[in-house]
Amino acid sequence: MRSIFLMAACCGLLSNASLGQDCNTFYLLQKDKTIEMTIYDKKGQPNGKQVYTVSNVNNSGGNTTATVNSEMFSKKGKSIAKGHSEIVCNNGVMMVDMKMQLPQAQQEQFAKADVKADKIYIEYPVNMKAGDKLKDATLDMSIDNSGMKQNVHMVTSDRSVVGKESVTTTAGTWDCFKITFKSKITIKTMGVGMPFNMEGTEWFAPGFGIVKTESKHGGTAITAIK
Repeated sequence: MRSIFLMAACCGLLSNASLGQDCNTFYLLQKDKTIEMTIYDKKGQPNGKQVYTVSNVNNSGGNTTATVNSEMFSKKGKSIAKGHSEIVCNNGVMMVDMKMQLPQAQQEQFAKADVKADKIYIEYPVNMKAGDKLKDATLDMSIDNSGMKQNVHMVTSDRSVVGKESVTTTAGTWDCFKITFKSKITIKTMGVGMPFNMEGTEWFAPGFGIVKTESKHGGTAITAIK
């Protein structure tokens, strides 16, 4: 199941392509805002929650960058993982730190590990349209998990905009682009690799980001914006 960071559009803040060049319309680029995403298992039952809070927003050199703090909670409400990443807006293109798109199981596994990775972003252009092919992205991470050395190689590819759909969750209704994708994650422990392949779908609202995600392993959906 893909725990995608974040993203959903708030009623009244959802922008269209003509407004997309203004980075201030992106909800996760507004300081002190909070998003709650419910995590669902493969049977569609709630299995936890991911909370994202924007702690800082900077404008420099034509880019708007926000620091996003995340905290994952179990089904019983116990905090099980924390982290922080960046969202960048450049000329209407929303760029998401790929570390935020690791599956839930890996976020839990590496919660207390020493993680090193370059900043790699996956792009969501606000002027996308049905039929577009979006850019692939590749993330490499070095993990020191209590002395156990691991390497993570994640490739997200075949990103296709297959159409537009209206999406309704407990937090509201949004007009979204439906994007299908493939991900391949290889985790090497002591040089031995274990690959994991996944196909999924995400619904992207221009002016903000992902409202919900689905795969055969489960999904996420926005449940609150504060």
